[in-house]
Amino acid sequence: MELVHSGKVRDVYADGDDLILVASDRVSVYDVVLPTIVPDKGKILTQLSLWWFEQLRDVTPNHVISGTNVPDEWEGRAIRCKRLTMLPVEWIARGYLAGLGLKEYEKSGTVSGVPLPDGLGEASRLPEPIFTPTTKATEGHDEFITYEDVVDEIGADTAAHLKEVTLEVYKRGAALAAERGIIIADTKLEFGRAADGTLVLGDEVLTSDSSRFWPADDWEPGRTQHALDKQFVRDWSSTLDWDRTPPGPAIPAEIVDATRARYIEVYERLTGTTWD
Repeated sequence: MELVHSGKVRDVYADGDDLILVASDRVSVYDVVLPTIVPDKGKILTQLSLWWFEQLRDVTPNHVISGTNVPDEWEGRAIRCKRLTMLPVEWIARGYLAGLGLKEYEKSGTVSGVPLPDGLGEASRLPEPIFTPTTKATEGHDEFITYEDVVDEIGADTAAHLKEVTLEVYKRGAALAAERGIIIADTKLEFGRAADGTLVLGDEVLTSDSSRFWPADDWEPGRTQHALDKQFVRDWSSTLDWDRTPPGPAIPAEIVDATRARYIEVYERLTGTTWD
């Protein structure tokens, strides 16, 4: 087993022709890894991703080989997956206006070049889901790009196909979540090419680290929503005298507990199973 990449949250190991994707309990906000872990976070993200990959298997191929055939020390938090050549784009779908999308709209009336109606505010529902890609920065922050930029980067056919898949994954996920009382405001996906050239969904999918989840019965446009995702930690960190550069602040125990509870709530409400 060889460590080939250590990211902010996930570590990737080579095991023969396969990769082992291991989700840690680390937390990152604004691209800074904080010094405090959230217990079970990696397992929750992994198990929720595996559940979603199964729900979405008819929409697009995914990288999963096995969620159980992994080394014992990583049981529950690792996926044996296919090797992919990842594409240099963050594939983002939005059904509601929040976060950086809201800030971009307030500046220009558009997000990633997509024009939106006047008069929208925080947490406004969009007329229809939109595709708002960003760069996939190895250093610094991701930046909004347009669909035309994606075409220039990877070609028209690939861009068109993955835009369609991204929106379908979001719509399918949002509809399923709505049945369980959860709004998926937006989500980020990653795709790569397998050895045979197939376009494959990789990384994680529709988790509390890659998506915004809100309780549907508490949704009210025009204000900050009750976050069932990593936004809760971002909101806490924004109350501090911290310039968003390393080292990050330690997370208080009560924030750790509340974050873990939110991640578990999303897992249980979506999957219909109790977190053990």
